[in-house]
Amino acid sequence: MARSNQELEQFAYVASHDLREPLRMITSFLQLLERRYTEQLDNDANEFIGYAVDGAKRLDNMIKDLLQYSQVTRKKVTFLPVNSELVLEQTLINLKVPIDENKAIITHGSLPTIKGDAELLVLLLQNLISNSIKYRSDKTPKIDISAKKEDNHYLFSIKDNGIGMSTKYLDRIFIIFQRLHTMDEFDGTGIGLAIA
Repeated sequence: MARSNQELEQFAYVASHDLREPLRMITSFLQLLERRYTEQLDNDANEFIGYAVDGAKRLDNMIKDLLQYSQVTRKKVTFLPVNSELVLEQTLINLKVPIDENKAIITHGSLPTIKGDAELLVLLLQNLISNSIKYRSDKTPKIDISAKKEDNHYLFSIKDNGIGMSTKYLDRIFIIFQRLHTMDEFDGTGIGLAIA
């Protein structure tokens, strides 16, 4: 299993770098066709170009996420004291656009200093909070982050008022490329929680 994971990580890293450049070229030429010849092509041809551009963009997002996944799984983790308040502050800066666009309300209690890797903790919070925003209900997204001391560790909790999910899917959501919704329902690659 460890060897299989190592091979997957190596493949993801190499494929992400080697595949992105030709994909960028394909996307650029498709968009050039779309801009230059829209008036000369019939509706079907324009629709087909649109599908191709959309597919190329989705593939590029998958490759970028695969690269991020391989970097996280290959990263040497250094445990140092990390102020969780500062981690959350950085996360909220990184997510400013989706937070503002969705008028998300994010609250938190006092967050502790813990031993961890600040970069990975930011990535973890980003994935969890962005999922809370993405899988929101019809209501304004409300997200609350808290931490509770239990014996010699802290239990962090992120609660939201989103659509939720059935517990029967808990074994799937942390597996790479596993999605519970179609692309028509929600965009994304299904890597975010695998990274988390």
